[in-house]
Amino acid sequence: MTELLRDLAVFDLETTGVDVRTARIVTAYLGVLDASGEVVSSRSWMADPGIEIPEGAAAVHGITTERARADGRPAAVVVAEVLAELRSVLERGLPFVVYNAPYDLTLLAHEAVRHGLEPVATPSPVIDPLVIDKAVDRYRRGKRTLEAACAHYGVLLDGAHDASIDAIAAGHVARAIVTQHAAAMPGTLEELHAAQIAWHDTQADSFEDYMRTQRDQHFTADRGWPVRRS
Repeated sequence: MTELLRDLAVFDLETTGVDVRTARIVTAYLGVLDASGEVVSSRSWMADPGIEIPEGAAAVHGITTERARADGRPAAVVVAEVLAELRSVLERGLPFVVYNAPYDLTLLAHEAVRHGLEPVATPSPVIDPLVIDKAVDRYRRGKRTLEAACAHYGVLLDGAHDASIDAIAAGHVARAIVTQHAAAMPGTLEELHAAQIAWHDTQADSFEDYMRTQRDQHFTADRGWPVRRS
């Protein structure tokens, strides 16, 4: 998997909530890391989402409604620019790292539709450290948050829930997983992308079985990677 050890793109969103259908983008970051892990290009955005930012969300990422209205740009403009940058990165064939990709990429797709824009329907190749980590180290106990993954793989995370910091850290985690679990990695980015689709389905099945046994017999897990099925 030497392709992942060269330049790679990293992406993260901070938003107004957890429901990908209704949450709005507050901040976004898309950068490119070189083989040494240095940022060689980047863009950051702050949007006025057009709705109130709940206090709970603001407590996580630090952007209040007042600040977003004062310093953010119109949401439609931001979403259009993010989509354009994403397409540019994908056209270059760079691996595109997104931690918990179905959240960020599905939310972005809903934002695109909301503002009359064309979503990126099938982004590829996407690298999701969360899915890969669960697949190659299935029985490790503890949380699988980005913070936990950084601690496990020895990646510095100073200032979690800032879009740029989280995105860059996810890129470092992706490389650390590939290095540590090289024997479990498919040979190409295209094969790794396909493997993550299957791994995510298996993980969704497992989570659904657990939830139906332990908490809610009617629970249905979200499926679809890297963009959720509607």
